[in-house]
Amino acid sequence: MHDLIEELFLRNFSERGELGASVAVWKDGEEILSLHQGWMDQNEQNRWTQDTLTPVWSTTKGPSAVAALLALHEGSIALHSQVSELWPELKAARESKLTFAQLLSHQSGLPALSSDSRPHILSYRDVIGALEKQEPYWTPGKAHGYHPRTIGFLLDEIVRRVTGGISLGQFWNDRIATPYQIDFRLGDLTAGIVDRIATVYPPTSVKPSEEELPFFRSLADKDSLATAVFASPGGMRALSDINQLDYLQAGLPALGGVGSANGLAKFYQILAQSGQLGGVQVLPKPVIEAAFTLQTSGGDHTFLMPTAFTAGFMRDPIGSDGQKHRQHFGPSHRAFGQPGAGGSHAFADPETGLSFAYVMNQMEAGILPNRKSLDLIDTIYEELE
Repeated sequence: MHDLIEELFLRNFSERGELGASVAVWKDGEEILSLHQGWMDQNEQNRWTQDTLTPVWSTTKGPSAVAALLALHEGSIALHSQVSELWPELKAARESKLTFAQLLSHQSGLPALSSDSRPHILSYRDVIGALEKQEPYWTPGKAHGYHPRTIGFLLDEIVRRVTGGISLGQFWNDRIATPYQIDFRLGDLTAGIVDRIATVYPPTSVKPSEEELPFFRSLADKDSLATAVFASPGGMRALSDINQLDYLQAGLPALGGVGSANGLAKFYQILAQSGQLGGVQVLPKPVIEAAFTLQTSGGDHTFLMPTAFTAGFMRDPIGSDGQKHRQHFGPSHRAFGQPGAGGSHAFADPETGLSFAYVMNQMEAGILPNRKSLDLIDTIYEELE
């Protein structure tokens, strides 16, 4: 398998304009593949190594979801209990029966903030205040639409309320990343970590897939929900802003994590192995169950295409014929994960015991995984058969 995958991986550099990237695969508790190639920067000053970290945008949402689920579990708060019991100031939750499961699965109706109330993304308390007053874009719990930025603040506030003030990033770093040596961080970056972070570069062209065209057309309308979600909260307007240390040190749970492919694949291996790693029960069974149990599926108000979500993760939506609408998480109907803008991608497959991660620093246009990672995934499953 290794030779064929390596050949495909290197084609991303020779034919698809990749700059620096890593791919890692774990199965049945062990790493079975780890490849890296390229450069951390366009000037080709620093080689990309196995230990290179890179900002991964929304791929951050996977670790963040598990941090929130673990905090709720340890706080003895049921996933299907009402958010308003913990957070009565959140108007959208107070005026509906929004549950934590619904909030985690992008059903809260709060994917964006009104144009007259968009505090800067680094002004945590102001953003929380704006979310508390925000009128939902749909009846909470009755529909879903991807929350690119706001879900990070919603989850962060929940973790802080459950833990007595510990941020989601700190909770992740202290409770999961550090003790289990998972090479993925949410803020609190030491000098040694900062030195390992590659520079991310925006896409050089926009060629959305057929499925993504309605979303990209909507983005051209300044009054659309698609435009509003990426402007809420304010600030961080340029894709290159992700390289600024202020944003990375903030530990933004929706999009501010930095990690290696090995770190993400190891994290997802815990989810693929019922919460275990090296014979140790890292995560309790209810957290794992919440991570892979489907909560909502169908038309997505933000992406304008079918999507499906568990409590914190994406799944491939299933059509009326029982077939997958798309195959971004391999052939298994139980696989779940979270891609990131530009091409990073990671998931767990409990059916085969496999986990996968791909990270890179040259972004491609698109909101879903692209062929750089998908061709690797298809071939890995073909070889496993």
